[in-house]
This record gives sequence, C-alpha cells and structure tokens, in this order.
Amino acid sequence: MNEVTGQSRALPEIRQVSFADIAASLTAGWRDFLIAPLFGLFFSAFYVVGGLLMWWVFAAAGQELWLIPVVVGFPLLAPFAAVGLYEVSRRIEAGENLSWRAVLSVVFSQKDRQTPSMAMVILLMFMFWVFVAHTIFALFMGLSAMTNVTSSLALLFEGNGPVMLLVGSVIGAGFAIVLFSITVAGLPLLLDREVDFVTAMIVSVKAVMANMGPMTVWGLSIAVLLFLGMLPMFLGLFAVMPVLGHASWHMYRRLLTG
Repeated sequence: MNEVTGQSRALPEIRQVSFADIAASLTAGWRDFLIAPLFGLFFSAFYVVGGLLMWWVFAAAGQELWLIPVVVGFPLLAPFAAVGLYEVSRRIEAGENLSWRAVLSVVFSQKDRQTPSMAMVILLMFMFWVFVAHTIFALFMGLSAMTNVTSSLALLFEGNGPVMLLVGSVIGAGFAIVLFSITVAGLPLLLDREVDFVTAMIVSVKAVMANMGPMTVWGLSIAVLLFLGMLPMFLGLFAVMPVLGHASWHMYRRLLTG
C-alpha cells in the first residue's frame, strides 16, 4: 500500500471468526503497543486529557453526577482514537516505515476522505445519547430532583430511581450496539480502502450479523475494558485505549478478507 492508505479495491468478503480470534486480536494488540508504545500513549492522551477536563468542568459546576451519562457514553467516542492506532498496526503488519511523519501524514490525510463523515455520525450519536440520558432522568425523577441529586446519590436508588437506571442502561446499550455494529469493521475499512462511509457501515453491520456470537463478546470486552480503563480518573486509558485500538485492527483483518 502506498504512503496514503485507502487504495481503490473491490470490497472485501466477510469471514467467519471464532471466540479464539478475540484472544488472538487482544494479544496482537498488546504486542503492537509494546512495539510502538509512544504512538499508543500519544493517541490515548487525547482521551485522558478530555476525560479529566470533563470531570473538572462538572466538578467546578457542582454537577459531578452528570459525568455519569458522559462516562457511560464514553465508549461511543473510542473510535475517534482508532485511526492513528490502525495505521500503526497496519504498518507493523506490512513491515513499512514506522515514523511520526509517516503515521501522522496518513491520519491528517483522512480529512479529505470519508473518515470525517463517519466521525460526525459518531459525535452526533454521542451528543444525542447525552440528551436522551438527561431526558430520561427528568421523566422518571422530575425536574426538582435534578437540582438535588448532586448532593444526594441516594435519590438514584429511591422511588423511580432504579427503574430510571434500568431504562437508561437498556437505551444506552442500544446506542452502543448500533455504533459498534457500524464502526467495528467500517472505520478500519475506510482507512484500508477507498469506499464511501455508508458502504463501510453496511459492510460492518453485515459482518457483525454474520458473526453474532463472537462480535457480541468482542463488543462487551471493549466496553468492559474501556470502563476499567477510566479508573482511576481516566488514567487507565493510557494502556487500554492503544491495546484495544491495535486489537481492533487485527479483528478487522480477521473479519474481512483481502
């Protein structure tokens, strides 16, 4: 592949993956992180700093509780960091030059391709999720509770609180499933080949539907690891984010042929 990825080729065919591919992808992701740790730390730093800034803003406003829907929706934004990590893994795999200039030039070149369109879909879904989370809270808890809940977390476990948490979790899971389905193969496909973002999303959804069992476990693994990575104070993302980013590239290579 040339210095700028995404050459025009026929669409790849979907493969059948197994649960063993999950472990193999994570192992390969860890290996890539050890080979090029500075790249992983660099790209994950945007998320760590972003998470700390969000916490500082909510804490300064005395609204720490509203960090909950943001944290729950944080995995929705994870694909943003993936492009650079995908490129690092692709270059390691192909034995190509692994320099900052080479990697960042490919990342910056994505602005002229379809990746920004996919990024807009991801961002809009995240913003819509935050809006829905606030709406669910208001519907179940009432507007008056919104001013008191930051001083009493017990409100979440009284009255309509448990039902609100259950409904919010189910709806949040729905958002995560949709976004996972369109990006798990769609985002790396945009980097790897010259296709439009709608086609990439369709291929990704088809790949997930053809491998429901392994992809369900893979999605849950990503969500759990990202949640753990946000502890403490988002610092765990320095290791979790790059490993998952690299691993996602290797899962894509197992999921699609060519």
